[in-house]
Amino acid sequence: MKIILLGPPGAGKGTQAKFISERYFIPHISTGDIFRKNISEKTSLGVEAKKYLDEGKLVPDEITISMMKNRLAVDDCKKGFLLDGFPRTVTQAKALDLFLSNTGGRIDVALLIDVPKDLILNRITGRRVCPSCGASYHIKFNPPKVEGKCDVCHNDIVQRKDDTEATVKSRLDVYDKQTEPLIDYYEAQDVLSTVNGTGEIDQVFQNIKDVLKDIHK
Repeated sequence: MKIILLGPPGAGKGTQAKFISERYFIPHISTGDIFRKNISEKTSLGVEAKKYLDEGKLVPDEITISMMKNRLAVDDCKKGFLLDGFPRTVTQAKALDLFLSNTGGRIDVALLIDVPKDLILNRITGRRVCPSCGASYHIKFNPPKVEGKCDVCHNDIVQRKDDTEATVKSRLDVYDKQTEPLIDYYEAQDVLSTVNGTGEIDQVFQNIKDVLKDIHK
């Protein structure tokens, strides 16, 4: 089963990806993990990618595509995989289709976790973390017992720079411009399935299983 996971930042893709990977015994392949591995191992692609990242630039599609092709060629992907963060553009999607077609394969489902933007803003901007012990909270959904203080080590909790409203809106704008066209792309291929991502985590996963049951036979 070959799955692509789509959805805006804060939709819960990482959490659901873990559940899917464990239930269906397929590797969860994250773009971020691939980048970190190549950079830490100082592969030729990793060295090139790091140059762009160090300058605050986007890594060109051809580098990202090459990294993903190398990963998908590993034996653990023979029975399927779950892609998270790739493809991010239609150019990457077309390259993935070509790569899979050369081995007689294709994407089975592009799974879109749909969450309204106002809810995403509430989810992300309400997050707080403890810089001392790493504990995480949410001012509405999972507040600390004492406002502003970590339950574990009692130090001040903070909002990460990536979680401010301005940053989140900027990330959502990037998503709209680059990634939303993928929805049309996979809908045209009749492999797009949309899941309501606004419920509890377990309910969202049940919705995903309902979609995948007709594919995983």
